[in-house]
This record gives sequence, C-alpha cells and structure tokens, in this order.
Amino acid sequence: MRPCPRVLTLWIGLLLGALSPASAHADGEPAGAFDYYVLALSWSPNWCVREGDARNAPECAPGEARGWTLHGLWPQFERGWPSYCRTSARDPSRRMTGSMTDIMGSSGLAWHQWKKHGRCSGLSAEAYFDTSRAAYGQVARPEILRKLDREVALPASVIEEAFLRENADLQPDMITITCRDRRIQEARICLTKDLTLRRCGADVLRECQLDDALFAPLR
Repeated sequence: MRPCPRVLTLWIGLLLGALSPASAHADGEPAGAFDYYVLALSWSPNWCVREGDARNAPECAPGEARGWTLHGLWPQFERGWPSYCRTSARDPSRRMTGSMTDIMGSSGLAWHQWKKHGRCSGLSAEAYFDTSRAAYGQVARPEILRKLDREVALPASVIEEAFLRENADLQPDMITITCRDRRIQEARICLTKDLTLRRCGADVLRECQLDDALFAPLR
C-alpha cells in the first residue's frame, strides 16, 4: 500500500532534516554569518612533498626553512562551514595578497583563501588578512619540530602534544591534527570571533589516528 502524500511529505522532511547536519558546507551564505574560526596551519615540508615540488613552488626551494605556514582562517558553523559568501566588500589588491606571502607562501593562496573563506568573515579584505595574521601570531608553533634533520614516522598525537606544551591555554578539544597521503597535513585550532581559544565543533575534531604518519624536515 502506498503511503498517503501527507505521510510521504513528512518522511521526506525528516530525511532532509537528518541529512542537513552532514552537509559539509553551504555556498553563497551571507557574509558574517558564522559561529567561530578555524585557524589552519600547514606543515610546509609535507605540502611540498605532496604538491609543491611538482608545481615548482618558490616556498619549497632549498633554504626556505618554512615550517607551519598559514593555510587559512576559516569561518565555521557549529556544524559545517560557509564558503564563497555574498559580500559587498571589495576584493584585495595584488599588493595586499602579496603582503601575506611571508606567512602563507604565495599570493595565490591568499587570494583563494579570501575568495572562499574571507568573504564569509564579514570583514574587509584588509581586516580579514590583518585578523588572519593576528591569529597566526598568537599561536606558538613548536620549535622542537624545526630541529629534525631527517624524515620521521610518528604518531599524529605527538604533534598535538607538542602544540599543547607550547600553548598553556590550549586544550585537546581546541585542536585537531589532520593527515593526508599518510603524512601530517595540518594543525587546526579553534578560535572565537575575537580570537580567543575555544572548543572545536564535533565535525572539526576528527583526529588523524595514524601511529606512523610521515613528517618531513625543514628544507
């Protein structure tokens, strides 16, 4: 027997409601509508091995000695995140994106981060990059990781512990370590809109569980 249209509509509504939290992101949201930030720090030597070397990225050249670089400062919902938001803010100039290369590696990355995430902040491009730099500057990056002279395999939890030791107010539920292609990829730290440390949402706290994640030394 077929369900009546009213019952069918109810089931479809319940199904859509159940699926919506699993949606990774929402494109085209209004700017400024978010709950907190995720500060994403990328271990540059591992990125170079995975992608940068093939692109002949300048930040991967010998002697650059880049460690934890700023991937981005991402507006986040308690579940999911906005992207490519609608905003009246003007896009950054080349000078502005170029000024971020010291911590981001390339102006191209800075432009991409503005386009996908910065527009969602509700800030001007200048204020967004200033906020990104401030967030990056207030997190201590473990100096001991810069002393490695060869590639090692280690538990991802070791990287998290190194950050916890360097940042007294940082708690385990405020940071997550990600892996990609069996390498440590990023440290992601959660911050309020005024850049105070806070607990990450459940969808951000998806730790890399590898016990033998590869970690390349500085170049």
